[in-house]
Amino acid sequence: MRRLAGAIAAATILAACGSLTACGSSAAGPDSLVLYSGQHEQTTENLVSAFEHKTGINVAVRYNDEDLFADQIIAEGKNSPADVFYTENSPPLESLQEKGLLSSVNASTLAKTPSRFNSPEGDWVGVSARVSVIIYNPSLISASQLPTHVSQLADPQYKGKLALAPGETDFQPIVTAYDRQYGKASTLTWLKAISSNAAGHVYPDNETIADNVNRGEAAFGIVNQYYWYRMRAEIGASNVHSKITYFAPGDPGYVLDVSGAAILKSSKHQAAAQKFLAFLVSKQAQEIIATPGTGASQSLSFEYPIADGVTTQAGETPFDQLSPYPITIGELGDGSTAIALMRQAGLL
Repeated sequence: MRRLAGAIAAATILAACGSLTACGSSAAGPDSLVLYSGQHEQTTENLVSAFEHKTGINVAVRYNDEDLFADQIIAEGKNSPADVFYTENSPPLESLQEKGLLSSVNASTLAKTPSRFNSPEGDWVGVSARVSVIIYNPSLISASQLPTHVSQLADPQYKGKLALAPGETDFQPIVTAYDRQYGKASTLTWLKAISSNAAGHVYPDNETIADNVNRGEAAFGIVNQYYWYRMRAEIGASNVHSKITYFAPGDPGYVLDVSGAAILKSSKHQAAAQKFLAFLVSKQAQEIIATPGTGASQSLSFEYPIADGVTTQAGETPFDQLSPYPITIGELGDGSTAIALMRQAGLL
């Protein structure tokens, strides 16, 4: 119910302060921006630091879950202190775009990434990508016992073995893809079955799934690939007891998600905000995303850079060898249908 909680929290703040520009840090000056970031902090900080050094424009960053920020932006309306919204997934951006809250992105910025990774309306730009995988602990379940199709997660043989984080926005695209493939009735039946199978292993986020599967608390779960790579970098390869694998090529459980950024129409710093979006898809920023490590020119994101001419250096499956379910950004939509279905199924 995080989206509902976000809307309530934002409304409470607005009632207390009149407008959020009166709370927290002050509004951005002429050479500064306020960034609402739902992305991982280390990745965002490295990108922001490089942008500030390059342009002299200061960026004040606020962090929260992207779905909560989306609800907050809606509640704040024209009084939002935010200039730019940076997300892990496209549905929150699409939700704001549908409500007319985003500015058009400069055509030169949109041209830096393939059009299929950008807003169909040109109101936000894709920055990086990630893909859903199965993370599993071989001591609890063998590779041959794993499902090859996401529909098989409903099989009773996986009761007590499956780990899920349905409140994560990362899970919404899988539900949306399943709905597109099989329809709402089948999707609801499937969600109820996997809710039963995941009883005792429903977690708040993908980091918890990765950690618990790695420690043997759950046999397997569904996450985006970069959570496993981040975990390995943070705890060391010798402490990794889990592996990852993919659903069958083209399966609706094998979904490519896009991280993106948008400028709020209410921003008083449109030119500076356009510069920030242009920087995110520049070679310099994309190489920060592409290069694993902890230095200023590196990132622990382990996401795929998507601007032309930059490829991941993380040793992952090459981007051009992935075989995800064929669904467009427009078809992924704003996630509202997926949320409604998960609520009906008791997963939210």
